[in-house]
Amino acid sequence: MTAPRPLRVLVADAAPMQRSGLRMVLTAAGCDDGSAEIVVAGEAGDGAEAIDLARRLLPDVLITDLVLPRVDGLGVTRAVTEAGLPVRVLVMTAGDTDENVLAAVAAGAAGFLSKDAPPGELIAAVRAVATGGAVITPAVLARILARVAEALPAPETTTASKLDALTEREREVLVHVARGHSNAEIAAALRVSETTIKTHVGHVLTKLRLRDRTQAVVLAYETGLVKPGA
Repeated sequence: MTAPRPLRVLVADAAPMQRSGLRMVLTAAGCDDGSAEIVVAGEAGDGAEAIDLARRLLPDVLITDLVLPRVDGLGVTRAVTEAGLPVRVLVMTAGDTDENVLAAVAAGAAGFLSKDAPPGELIAAVRAVATGGAVITPAVLARILARVAEALPAPETTTASKLDALTEREREVLVHVARGHSNAEIAAALRVSETTIKTHVGHVLTKLRLRDRTQAVVLAYETGLVKPGA
C-alpha cells in the first residue's frame, strides 16, 4: 500500500527562532509506518515573501503570524484567499484578541491559534485545517461565541428562512457542526459513515453559500438554530 502524501506546510514568521521551533514541532509528527506526516515546504520572514511562496509552492497549509514586515498576516491571508489558491491559512499569533480573531476569519483564515498552544494542539490544528476543517483556540472561541450571543437579534427577528434550503438531516448536521463536533463524532452520533457526513457538510456549505465551517457556526447562531449554552 502506498504511504499517504505528507502534509506540506509553509511557515511565515519574522522571528527565525519561532520558525525553527515550529519546524521542529511539525516535522516531529509521524505516521504509524514511521514516515513523516508533515513536511515544512518553505519558510518566510515577511508577508510579501509568504505570498510569493504560497503561490509558487502551493502548500496544504500556510501558518502565519499576524505581525510581519512589508505585508501583515491579515494581508497575507486575504491575498491567498482572494487569489483562490488551494492553500488553507492557519493564523498563529501572540495577539489573540477577539478583534484579531474576527479579522482573521473575515480575511479567510481557516484557523486561529495562540503561540503558546501546546505542540499536540498545533499538529491537530494543521490536520483539521488541511482536511477542510476550521479551528479556533478553545478559550478564544468561548469568548467569540459569547460576543455572537450578545449580538444576536431576538428570535422573532432572526433570518431562519436562510435555512429553508436545507433538508432535516442537513439541519441536524449543521447543529452538530455549530457545537464543534468533528465529522467522526457526528457520524457516530447519527450512526452513518463519516463519508456521508462529509457529503452533508459539503451540501450545507454549498446551499448556504458559506466558505467553511467557521462561517457555518456563525450562521447557526445568527439564525437561532443553535442557542448559546444549549
